[in-house]
Amino acid sequence: MQKDRLLNLLHLHFIVFIWGFTAILGKLITIDSLPLVWIRMGLATLFIMVYIIIAKFSLKISRKAFWWLLGGGIVVAMHWVTFFLAIKVSTVSVALAMMSTGAFFTALMEPFLYKRKIIGYEIFFGLLVVIGLYLIFKVETQYVYGMTIALISAFLAAVFSLINGKLVKTHRPSIISFYELGIGVLFLTAILMVKGDWSMSLIILSTSDWVYLSILALVCTAYAFIASVKVMKILTPYTVMLTTNLEPVYGILLAWFIFGSEEKMKPMFYVGALIILSTVIANGILKQRANIKKRVPKI
Repeated sequence: MQKDRLLNLLHLHFIVFIWGFTAILGKLITIDSLPLVWIRMGLATLFIMVYIIIAKFSLKISRKAFWWLLGGGIVVAMHWVTFFLAIKVSTVSVALAMMSTGAFFTALMEPFLYKRKIIGYEIFFGLLVVIGLYLIFKVETQYVYGMTIALISAFLAAVFSLINGKLVKTHRPSIISFYELGIGVLFLTAILMVKGDWSMSLIILSTSDWVYLSILALVCTAYAFIASVKVMKILTPYTVMLTTNLEPVYGILLAWFIFGSEEKMKPMFYVGALIILSTVIANGILKQRANIKKRVPKI
């Protein structure tokens, strides 16, 4: 069991690295965030459908599961739209730093959804996260809009993680992914139609955009989506969100390497980001120690 947990944790780190690269692709793709996510989810749904057909999995689900999947599909669609919007109106570094607050949001909501007690140090760490955010907002005032959008995206990511933590106990990761991504496509299609943006121009893109979108859909979405849900069979939603908070580290390093000075922030930005990441890591360490103590038999 411990070996399985370690392998799944390593797999999760690889997935998070891929997600860090997702932010880079979002910056490189020239179209707006809404059609970007619509195409991404559409292509990923097709890839997963082919996988399900080959594997001969049943698509049968209960009515209760459908409502959870409906919520998950809408939430993940809005999470990705706000995430890519934040990148486009600010920088990769700013958007990813804000995404670090996802673990904080998860810690606030998990006790209610999973019916566990609220832990005192989570409140303390939450205050530290607020301080970190204050420092970032104070020095990077030109990106306030992008940071606000990214915080909304982080909250939605936390909600999505908790929803899938419930679903994965009784459903295959590929089935969850297929329904959630498919529902997300339908949801975004409705929005595009209401906005009057539904036309053939949505798919008339440059070659580079299609290449980046294909990588985004196949590797960063279809594969990473199924794999991230699968590891939740072994790892808790909080552990998943905790590890996901390394995404800013991977993404910011990649952004520095690819975009150079464009991603350079003021020193206080990194102080604030470090405070947020440190609280997340410390929270995870304390939780791990608490789990070990629970497994040690009393004499």
